[in-house]
Amino acid sequence: MTQRFQGSIVALVTPFRNSTVDEAKLRELVEFHVKNGTDGIVPCGTTGESPTLSHDEHKRVVEIVVETVRGRIPVIAGTGSNSTAEAIDLTRHAERAGASAALVVNPYYNKPTQEGLYRHFRAVAESVAIPILVYNIQGRTAVNVETATMERLARDARNIVGVKEASGSLDQMSQVIAACGPGFIVLSGDDNITLPLMAIGGHGVISVIANIVPRDVAGMTHAALDGDFKRARELHYRLFPLARAAFLETNPIPIKEAMAMAGMLELEYRLPMCPMSDANRAKLRQILGGYGLVK
Repeated sequence: MTQRFQGSIVALVTPFRNSTVDEAKLRELVEFHVKNGTDGIVPCGTTGESPTLSHDEHKRVVEIVVETVRGRIPVIAGTGSNSTAEAIDLTRHAERAGASAALVVNPYYNKPTQEGLYRHFRAVAESVAIPILVYNIQGRTAVNVETATMERLARDARNIVGVKEASGSLDQMSQVIAACGPGFIVLSGDDNITLPLMAIGGHGVISVIANIVPRDVAGMTHAALDGDFKRARELHYRLFPLARAAFLETNPIPIKEAMAMAGMLELEYRLPMCPMSDANRAKLRQILGGYGLVK
């Protein structure tokens, strides 16, 4: 079950048109990923601008992605919230919709203790039968799931099967792998450290830049999984400038801008997300040009 969640899993953008979710474009993007070797799709994550989706929109996006995928690759629905009851509702909906798993972010703003984090994730996990991946990102939530807490969750909740680690700390990721064992899925939450994580036992990435270069991100992760680190390094260094450019401003501003430059979607955000500065847009275009994505 858990070994399906490896390789290149895209943190899918949510396309908008005239202030509404562009459902036709969303289906088109899903097909693009299936055809280009992406190993899984995360709708309604950070990159999908989930904080500005209404609950009805959130649920509809998950439904559309599941319907369009038709079981060809896993769909790991973002279902986290700072309210445990709300996270349970979204996770139960994802299960009913047919999602393969749920990605549940740390409760944000209310800053729970480690015991509160443990009880939150366990309550969500126990409300469903599908696998749960913890999304550990202190930079956006103000709290870190400490390794001891992750170990408790892996031991006590049968369907908490892994973590998207966006701490940026290979030291912490090493601790998690050592504590939770090789069967516990550890995925990078940062494209620029995917390969270093995989070199110490990680399983892949939930990727931002796979939105625009899915074949290369999949190629790098598959090479690493196969033990071909020479090929993986080549792709890592090809992807590295793009991975850095994706965070010239707050995600998902740069990746949506890049996709618009490449003709993949109409550029539209929801406030408080807004277009890039002219200076950063010029930097992004130069990097995309170097990659051959724009002229």
